[in-house]
Amino acid sequence: MTVAVIAGASGFIGTALREALEDEGYEVRTIGRSGPARWGDAAAIRDAVTGAELVVNLAGKSVNCRYTDDNRDEILRSRVDTTRELREAIAASPQPPRVWFNASTGTIYRDATDRPQGEDDGEIGWGFSCDVARNWERAFFDGELPGTRRIALRITIVLGDGPATAIFLRLGRLGLGGPQFDGWWFRHRRYRGIGPDPSRDGFATLRTRGRQKFSWIHIDDVIGAIRFLRDRDDIEGPINLATPEATDNRGLMAAVRRAVRAPFGIPAWRFMIEPAMWAMRTESELVFKSRWVAPRRLLDAGYRFRRTDLDEVLRELASR
Repeated sequence: MTVAVIAGASGFIGTALREALEDEGYEVRTIGRSGPARWGDAAAIRDAVTGAELVVNLAGKSVNCRYTDDNRDEILRSRVDTTRELREAIAASPQPPRVWFNASTGTIYRDATDRPQGEDDGEIGWGFSCDVARNWERAFFDGELPGTRRIALRITIVLGDGPATAIFLRLGRLGLGGPQFDGWWFRHRRYRGIGPDPSRDGFATLRTRGRQKFSWIHIDDVIGAIRFLRDRDDIEGPINLATPEATDNRGLMAAVRRAVRAPFGIPAWRFMIEPAMWAMRTESELVFKSRWVAPRRLLDAGYRFRRTDLDEVLRELASR
């Protein structure tokens, strides 16, 4: 039986991927904090990846939290250390996997409102989230793995039966589905750089007036892209996972209102959102950063996206 390995299989993407691979007939092995292959057990991880056709690493602490010093350190550590453990296991394996996919993030790019960021011409940003992504990919591409092709999945917001969609739809149903406007706020240092070569502080207030870009991808296309890339031996390196056409915050929230049939949506300014984010123990960067990510390498390779109509996607998810 053909073997696939998923690290971080308990999350939204991991659960969907495991089901999809099992439906294809794969034997799926998992690596995590429990089970036969656990983080910190080098021999067990090596045995898990040996003989596998593909490895997909989705492990890492959720960024849906407050960026306290402890959480910042754990967000970085949980990505870099698990990636390093997998790389060492694959390097030591007598029968390494043919392809290794490692999660990364579209947040690696700068705050962009002027043009989309492709794999070849995108500009790496600065501050905490971008530094996490840089160090994550550095650990992934470090060293030689001659028998294994490596692909970093720069994933944008994933829509489906997951947490991001649930939050948007809940806001719409509560009458809070208006656009979110950036603006002045008290300066803090939670977005400062991190890692061995931290970049400059990522704190910023940009008066985007709800025009901050929103790049997204449906979970079906995450699975579809992984399958497509698995079968293309000529592709490696960073790959952007985003639908071809981004919307902006105004367009997103309007689509949310239509999906839940809300007659209105109260707009929110930063001075309103920051206290709410503090109460929810998360960060406003998740709302205000302008993510404009272009999937150029996938399109150039001939991948055809299945789910690109935001209104259709949100209507379907809202009806469940």
